[in-house]
Amino acid sequence: MREDVLDLAGCRLEYRLEEGKIFITGYHGTASGVEVPSEIEGYPVVGIARKTFLSHKNLRRIVLPDTLEEVGDWAFAHCDGLVTVELPGKRVRFGRAVFKECGRLRRIEIRVDVAKGQEESAAAAEGVPELLAAAVWVMDAYYLLDLQEAGSGEWLGKWDARLLTILRASDQEGYSKQVLCGEEDYGSTDLGAFSSGRRKEKVRLAFLRLLYPLRLSGTCREELEEYLRCHTKGQPGEETWLVLKEEHGNDRKYYELFAELSCINEDNYDEILTDMGEGCPEMKAYFMRLRERQTCVEDFFAGLAL
Repeated sequence: MREDVLDLAGCRLEYRLEEGKIFITGYHGTASGVEVPSEIEGYPVVGIARKTFLSHKNLRRIVLPDTLEEVGDWAFAHCDGLVTVELPGKRVRFGRAVFKECGRLRRIEIRVDVAKGQEESAAAAEGVPELLAAAVWVMDAYYLLDLQEAGSGEWLGKWDARLLTILRASDQEGYSKQVLCGEEDYGSTDLGAFSSGRRKEKVRLAFLRLLYPLRLSGTCREELEEYLRCHTKGQPGEETWLVLKEEHGNDRKYYELFAELSCINEDNYDEILTDMGEGCPEMKAYFMRLRERQTCVEDFFAGLAL
């Protein structure tokens, strides 16, 4: 066994050579993107050791090689700037909590090598990278981190089953643990704030699945849509509106879906526009144009009735 370092642009990788295989064991640097090579010294890079990239805040994108076989416990945990991970389309062994507390993780992309005859897999379908990322950073369902099955009908069924379990769980589930851990570890111990946070989590997942409805069943769709409508502006909990305004106010596909589901309606239209103030001008203009079209249609049919 021998240890050494490899210098890359903006960073340095520590590695271990063991029985003709390379294991990445440490990372130092400020690079926002890192592409781990498939070979070092002519030997294949097969593993990322436990805690290798732990708590590296500058990391935004990581690309792991086709030679990869395993990723150790907490390898990327607390990389709270990490947005995108690219992995090979093969069986890889993952340890515990590999992406724990990676709150900005949005895409886990699965790469296929057409040159080697690999067929385009179900994982290449639109939305699967986003659903795969949510499975680990929101749903804590590491059993869904299956690079060969991701995007298949069976995998999507498991994803939806986990989503509905979360959706139907009490908004207070986990609260006692937070109180025991204390504010310094988990933030406010206020029950109302905790419950609202849980509902926001559910809203994010419902939005995501409806935006990427690959093989989504009708009954599951109806439950997700109803949950969003029941938490819009004017309801006892307004988390659907809050998530849209605070996190996706400039994302057209989100506010179009919000309107399509009648989360903005005659009863809450004025409140929503007032709540936006000067923020989210494109969303505000979209809602105003939508209201104008609806009013014109209503006036037209009212005129026919005279």
